Amino acid sequence: MVDNNKRPVFLNLLQIHMPITAVVSILHRLTGVLMFLSIPLLVKLLSLSASGEEGFAQALELFRHPFSQLLLYLLLWILLHHLLAGIRFLLIDMEIGVARQQARAWARLVLISGLFAALLLGVLL
Repeated sequence: MVDNNKRPVFLNLLQIHMPITAVVSILHRLTGVLMFLSIPLLVKLLSLSASGEEGFAQALELFRHPFSQLLLYLLLWILLHHLLAGIRFLLIDMEIGVARQQARAWARLVLISGLFAALLLGVLL
């Protein structure tokens, strides 16, 4: 009988260093799920704002609250990151940026440009 008890007993996921390409991939999936889950909230907000002058005033008042502004900035980053990461994955499907160094560079570019674009658009809006 062979003893296969050499496996780790406790696996701490916070100590595992994941490559940046894996981080971008996981964030892409996570942002897709968050965008899907935010649809009812955004539809309700659109319905409220389109219901008339009072509803529009209520929706506008909701946008002035600091928590809702933070939530909108987060949704803006989610949308931009998902878009940029999706473009990156489409390029990978066309075998552009598949090499390890190129993949890392594109992943860094997606992370940095997503944050920068969200900050820039957040300030402009």
